[in-house]
Amino acid sequence: MPSAYETMYILRPDLGDEQIEQAIAKYENFLKDQGATNLQIQLRGKRRLAYEIARQREGVYIQMNYEAPGTAIAPMERAMRLSEEVVRYLTLKLEEPIATPEAAAAAE
Repeated sequence: MPSAYETMYILRPDLGDEQIEQAIAKYENFLKDQGATNLQIQLRGKRRLAYEIARQREGVYIQMNYEAPGTAIAPMERAMRLSEEVVRYLTLKLEEPIATPEAAAAAE
């Protein structure tokens, strides 16, 4: 049974807009191939980091909310760890399922 997850990752700030879009599409397609559903992606933009990471003071933040089987998380995190464009990543398992507009309308 799929669980709800949230993954936040930070890309290097020196990437161009096209490279950022390619990285987002890469991880979006990766999750879809692993059986993820209800995928929501938010580009949070370039922000200053709290501390320097890999000699970078800024980063491009991306947030993904999705429902996926637990087996999909480890391969995605491994791909992020090996990627030179990802500075940091964090995946959290959420307690409640992701609220969709359809589910909100049905609850009313």
